Amino acid sequence: MKNYIQNIKEAVFAGGCFWCNEAAFEEIEGVLDVISGYIGGDVENPTYEQVSSGTTGHKEAVKIIYDPEKVSYKKLVEKFWRQIDPTDDEGQFADKGPQYRTAIYYKTLEEKEIAEKSKLDLGKSGRFKKSIVTAILPFRNFYEAEEDHQNFYKKRTLQYNLYHKGSGREEFKEVWSK
Repeated sequence: MKNYIQNIKEAVFAGGCFWCNEAAFEEIEGVLDVISGYIGGDVENPTYEQVSSGTTGHKEAVKIIYDPEKVSYKKLVEKFWRQIDPTDDEGQFADKGPQYRTAIYYKTLEEKEIAEKSKLDLGKSGRFKKSIVTAILPFRNFYEAEEDHQNFYKKRTLQYNLYHKGSGREEFKEVWSK
């Protein structure tokens, strides 16, 4: 008899470049899929070129499909914080503009409370000298990015590795090793 997952959930995070976030979340046990896309804007079915212009109101984001029996929403939020600079209101690392600003999108009151408490705890931790500016927002339409952007780190490994290394994202992770 096959095992069927009874209760699949979704989490959505905007953390700058969706390629980097997709790769980070896919390594977590209990994550079934990570989909790159766009969220928060007013244009229906935007393209990468439109979102990259910074004029649509969308952010690059990832939708994480996960099994809550194996990984909690709280653990996903904790992983998210470790992928971003939560004090940068101009974007993330080498990517600047409103389309690269960070946000946690909640679908339930419980998710909102988990995200807000996590943000408050992070702010009180003393890990960062500047304020935590990552927004916590209600979920809005999520549009999947073009197929070329899905699993980019697997499909175009060399290009992804060069981008990731040059972005400054890896060096920033030293903040978490202190």
